[in-house]
Amino acid sequence: MQAQQLVALALALAALGVLLIAGLVLTRVAAAWRSERTLRHALDERALQAAALAGARNGEGVQGGAKAVARSAQAKGFKALLDRFAHAGIRWLDTPFGRQIVAEEDRRLLEQCGFVDTRTRGLFLVTRIVGALVLPVLTSMVASRFVDGPRYVAVVISSMMAGFMVPKIVLRRRASKRRNAVVDELPLLVDLLRLLQGVGLSLDQSLQVVVNDFHGMLPVLAGELEIAQRQFSAGRTREQSLNRLASSYDNEDLRAVMRLLVQVDRHGGAVQEPLKQFGDRLRETRRAMLRERIGRLAVKMTGVMIITLLPALMIVTAGPGVLAVQHSLGTVKH
Repeated sequence: MQAQQLVALALALAALGVLLIAGLVLTRVAAAWRSERTLRHALDERALQAAALAGARNGEGVQGGAKAVARSAQAKGFKALLDRFAHAGIRWLDTPFGRQIVAEEDRRLLEQCGFVDTRTRGLFLVTRIVGALVLPVLTSMVASRFVDGPRYVAVVISSMMAGFMVPKIVLRRRASKRRNAVVDELPLLVDLLRLLQGVGLSLDQSLQVVVNDFHGMLPVLAGELEIAQRQFSAGRTREQSLNRLASSYDNEDLRAVMRLLVQVDRHGGAVQEPLKQFGDRLRETRRAMLRERIGRLAVKMTGVMIITLLPALMIVTAGPGVLAVQHSLGTVKH
């Protein structure tokens, strides 16, 4: 048996296994869809009648109300489709297969991106599986016209790996941006907490003010504190609700701030002076980091100046002299 036949047999077996898994997932999705279809149809008809009556009262007529309900039903249908995919992924999350697809590293990346619910993890699992199945099919349809033989097999395998890894790459880029945003927003958060504590607000009131009024200035940390506040309202302790934020971003300064908030909530006491000292230390660390960046930038710009500005400077300064010498040599020859 030749090597190409072995590769083709291995691909066929792998495709058969993936199709079996996809068949099980689709069977469960179809069962859930059949159970929800009747109820959704009845609700859509009722919403259609209500919107038609509302459109008739507003002068838009029954047709305008029907169009509005059609748009709403389309949005609900897409949301229902996402919910079905999410439920299918949730059922696979705790299985050995699901733990391989959505590993611990992927779950940490999802938390760093602000996705802490199991629904998002289920959607991520389904997205990776769908990408690994759909992208090779599309690639094989296009690549069959240009390549064949071992190259065709390599292209299909590469597209399968790419479809599986692209969601994680996108997630990693978003998580990296949010980690950098946490570093930039942390000094401002410390100053805001110090000011709010200084005017007499409690810790819970201070965090709620940050979440409600400063979300535009602190988009990442305000969102994370909002999740922590929801968990605290749902029955978790302050330490449990802030521990996820402290451990998700691998930032020692953020861990120190969260520990300080937990101690204040547990034991009370004046917190303005520790926050002031901590904020000063953060600003000093940031100044040192900016100096380091400026130093690296100066070194990089030296190479850019040598490549771009030095030739132009040589032409401007030495060009007239070179032209004069060339003209003199031409005159001597004649």
